[in-house]
Amino acid sequence: MVNKPITIKVIAEKLNISISAVSKALHDDPSIGLRTKMRVKELAKELNYEPNQIAIDLQKGKTNTIGVILPHLSEAFFPELISGIEQVASENNYVVLFGQSNEDPEKEKNLLESMKRHRVDGIIMSLSKNTFTYDHMQKLKDIVPMVFVDRIPDMKEIHYVACNMVSGTIQLVNYLFEKNNKVIGLINGPEKLFVSRERLDGYRQALEKQRLKYDPHLVINCDLSQEGILQATQKLLAYKRKVTAIIGFHDTAAMNIIKYLKSIKKDKQYMVVGYANFPMTAHSIYKPAATVEQYPFLQGQKSMSILLEIINNKTTNENNSTAHYKLILDSNLVILK
Repeated sequence: MVNKPITIKVIAEKLNISISAVSKALHDDPSIGLRTKMRVKELAKELNYEPNQIAIDLQKGKTNTIGVILPHLSEAFFPELISGIEQVASENNYVVLFGQSNEDPEKEKNLLESMKRHRVDGIIMSLSKNTFTYDHMQKLKDIVPMVFVDRIPDMKEIHYVACNMVSGTIQLVNYLFEKNNKVIGLINGPEKLFVSRERLDGYRQALEKQRLKYDPHLVINCDLSQEGILQATQKLLAYKRKVTAIIGFHDTAAMNIIKYLKSIKKDKQYMVVGYANFPMTAHSIYKPAATVEQYPFLQGQKSMSILLEIINNKTTNENNSTAHYKLILDSNLVILK
């Protein structure tokens, strides 16, 4: 038989005093005498009384819980991101409630609803690569404070933290130009993904600066699965204009490209670069020539700090752009070879 939790009602009945008096005694209310306080606290200790945290949270209007929704943890980027979030959350006495969408928009919606039901004080979110409609987020952000990180929805009046992928891509392309590569392919993510569009923007800007014509056949969008990256690589290599360098959407894509090139004994013919600077990238046998540091831990820290600012009402919710945090971190080229 499971013992029922001890409530202040039980303590009140045993001491023959009111529930209100027990509550006040446990909170050291000055209106309660010292002897009554001692009796209440001694019995509470004897009965292993634990305060009802849900009731306390309801009284405060806060749960000190943050919801975090990420696409997956299969790459180093997102574990680093959540570590940064958790560090700042812990320092501020917040607990992190975490969920993975597994790149599934429907699961993403369900997680958002679950976070709402759990009365989280705020949500930090990075979009699924397959999320292209935002109605569920549009409605929720007016109820629960939200900060988007890395993968940003195409929505107005939102708070977000991201790394400058336009600048990062320009740095990569310029590096490849310096290594005498004039025909550069880009294996990009889904076309509608904001970070994919940023990479393409940087790619085109870098070409324009070099007075080179943009060739859309050199940019292949894929779903970023291993099979998708392989097919995109094969399509790029089959094009009549022969590339000498390939930019992968991230380090994982870059390493998969190099792995394939090695399997067909053509890895010496191409320079391959990526993004993210994962910890294992520099030690991989499929190491790219260069990568772009995206500072996931710092992005996590900044997104949590911003969310706390919003929760603590240190910014307004008025409908003007200055009331919304839009933090873009600088990206930096990292040479690996």
